[in-house]
Amino acid sequence: MLQSRLALIFAALSNGSAMSLPTPDEVSLLPLRERNKRDKLLRIKAAAKELFTELGYDAATTRDIARRAHVGLGTLFNYADDKRDLIFLVYLDDLNRIQQEAMGSIQPGQGLLDQLMVYFTPLYAEFASNPTLARILLRELTFYHQGKLAVDFQQNRLRLVEHVEHLVAQAQADQYIESQESAATIALGLFFIYAGAVRLWIADEQPQIETGLAHLRKQFHLLINGLLPRA
Repeated sequence: MLQSRLALIFAALSNGSAMSLPTPDEVSLLPLRERNKRDKLLRIKAAAKELFTELGYDAATTRDIARRAHVGLGTLFNYADDKRDLIFLVYLDDLNRIQQEAMGSIQPGQGLLDQLMVYFTPLYAEFASNPTLARILLRELTFYHQGKLAVDFQQNRLRLVEHVEHLVAQAQADQYIESQESAATIALGLFFIYAGAVRLWIADEQPQIETGLAHLRKQFHLLINGLLPRA
């Protein structure tokens, strides 16, 4: 198992993929060349995060980031095609981890609305930790279809929708909600609400997590409960 895991790490470091980074124990087993690649990746991610936060997306350049990371410009382009790629490189591992941990935190028997809030609260917390960087991410990645990490980004977004679909399907099976629509269609509607709500919230000068989550919960509640009068 460990050899398989290390093989995946080698491949990821070679092509700049933002798969989950190796553990400290795994790092100690990596050859020097692979440890150097991992170190460069971490320096590039840190430099991109710092400069985008300090200077903003438009003012920061790939040359600035490479210089701050102490790598050549060619080395940087081994990991990211452009600045949009770099933004997602900064976030991808954390977003994947947060989504997986959030799904693991959901308790069976909770109502769908409560489960959705358990899932999305850590994402809001992550964005609130650096609103400047989060604004860049959510702005630049709205139509992110090209770049070295485009496939990884699309998979991350698909995984989020699939997680929500799983929660909806379980709520249907438990007869917590009733609808003629499929779980996939309902999940997509919930995702659309989140995608719009999080952008509206992060646009505030000082976004407050509690306020953002309260608005998100209200919009989810409207979709789940509907607008038609009760029979």
